[in-house]
Amino acid sequence: MSQNTVDRSEKVAYNRAKIWQIILFAMNNTSTNIYLVAFSFVSYFSTGILGLAAIFVSQLMGYVRIFDGFIDPAIGVLIDKTDTTFGKYRPIIVLGNVITALSFVFLFNIHRFGAGMAMPLFILALIIHKIGYSLQQTVTKAGQTALTNDPKQRPIFNIVDGIMTAILFSGSQIVISGTLVPKHGGFTESFFAELMVGVIGISAVLAVLAIAGIWQKDNKKFFGLGEEKTKKTNFKDYWKVIKGNTPLQVLSLSAALVKFVAQLFGDSVVTVMVFGILFGNYALSGAISALMVIPNILVTTFAASVARKKGLRRAYILSLQIGIAGLIGMATMLYSGQPGALDLQKWGLYSVGFVVLYAFGRYFSTAPSSLVLTMGADISDYETSVSGRYVSGMIGTIFSLTDSVASSFAPMVVGWVLAGIGFAKEYPTAETPLSPELKGAIITLFAIIPVAVLAVSLVLMKFYKLDNETMAQIQEKIHAMKAAKDTERAHDIAQNVELSDMEYVDLSKYPVEEPK
Repeated sequence: MSQNTVDRSEKVAYNRAKIWQIILFAMNNTSTNIYLVAFSFVSYFSTGILGLAAIFVSQLMGYVRIFDGFIDPAIGVLIDKTDTTFGKYRPIIVLGNVITALSFVFLFNIHRFGAGMAMPLFILALIIHKIGYSLQQTVTKAGQTALTNDPKQRPIFNIVDGIMTAILFSGSQIVISGTLVPKHGGFTESFFAELMVGVIGISAVLAVLAIAGIWQKDNKKFFGLGEEKTKKTNFKDYWKVIKGNTPLQVLSLSAALVKFVAQLFGDSVVTVMVFGILFGNYALSGAISALMVIPNILVTTFAASVARKKGLRRAYILSLQIGIAGLIGMATMLYSGQPGALDLQKWGLYSVGFVVLYAFGRYFSTAPSSLVLTMGADISDYETSVSGRYVSGMIGTIFSLTDSVASSFAPMVVGWVLAGIGFAKEYPTAETPLSPELKGAIITLFAIIPVAVLAVSLVLMKFYKLDNETMAQIQEKIHAMKAAKDTERAHDIAQNVELSDMEYVDLSKYPVEEPK
């Protein structure tokens, strides 16, 4: 970014948040992600407790995520149209969390209704869960536009979210593999009962903290062009937004592919195959998760630091490049892996190499999933600058739609790969002996497919143009639109002033008070 741009951007009346507000609001993503962690074990509940076929469950889980994706736009419209005395975002967080909690209570008690009702009730529980999850999760992306529009503040969210995500995913794997599974003798009925109570309780507490974080900012004056000048959006206008917003189209597709890879890495069956079968000790998954807490946080902090200095786009691309390189190295480690090869006590050359490549490959390749939460807010601001509309809810759910459709293929791909080597009826467990076919499946699922998918995601980012300088121009344009003498003039600026023209606009002629 040029010095001229930096000096000009300092004249913009930014809506800045307090650090504690960013920290607390970031808890909303953790509140929903803890359900995602628990959901990765639903496959074992459905096959072990409900008695459903593994290949059927893997395909069903995928189809339900596709369904989730297609209801997301309706949820986005609901959020955009929500206007209550309790705010726009806080009611959605509450509603989403309550529905998701009830879906889990229902899901993990299906076996009490008899075997004949298992399949239809399982499908119903999944649908209810996805509705509640999408409601609350969408606020994570949409609410950031109200929280802050300062390009140096927004990546702070990514740092906090990255730390919380690292603690959540690593900590949960430690607790599940090291405590719950041994305590209950595997994925038993009592295991899922305790998992359900813990997840619901923790998620509810985190949701309350998130509500406190966005409480002050959940007000019309903090997003769009304010209550009076923000252009009204009808249902038919949403297609115009999707069709005309190139950054939205490109990033939603790229991010969906990243999420697909993250889903593969986090799949409980894949985890069992890597640590329980290839290395012969499922408890290693908990140990490796503990080791990865600090590297995960360092990777996230590094990516967010790059974002604050060089922009979110640069941080996103760099993360993908490093991640792909790490996964290529990981493929060679998996190829030479065998039971006992990974020893986290004696620390031989293989163990050191595996841990290093695992950290670089897995966490850099999935770091964009955190960055995109903030980049969605950038896209929402871009849309406001070119159309005068504030449709953060819809934009957030477009990401969810492509995310759901792409990541729905994760359990499907796992099912297809395993069915191809003879595991169509039930998944391999930690007691399943290692075979050449299983090793090939592990390398395919944990390295080959992720590298190919991430390469496509990287190519897509060549068409994403919202870099640091462009975002400064966007905030300058919104600044001028807010300061316009009337709504007509504000919309005229949106339609007729190009972002590149902002270089020649004297912002001192557009005084705007910073929101209080």
